[in-house]
Amino acid sequence: MAGKEALRRLTGSAFGPNCDDDDCPNVYATERGSFVVQGDTYDGFKAPDGEGLVEIPEHVLREAFRVLGW
Repeated sequence: MAGKEALRRLTGSAFGPNCDDDDCPNVYATERGSFVVQGDTYDGFKAPDGEGLVEIPEHVLREAFRVLGW
């Protein structure tokens, strides 16, 4: 798996809510056309082995959609 430097950051301006440097919810685009999300761990139910659940705010998804022109 490629490192963070291979991802295109779509969200997380330093001026966004609850954001200090790189410590904020973010959406990243991969070179394969998939997405990686960074957010608080969600423990509402257990994900299958090898998967994880994160909770990201609505404004982060809206920002990612805006950047992608969706």
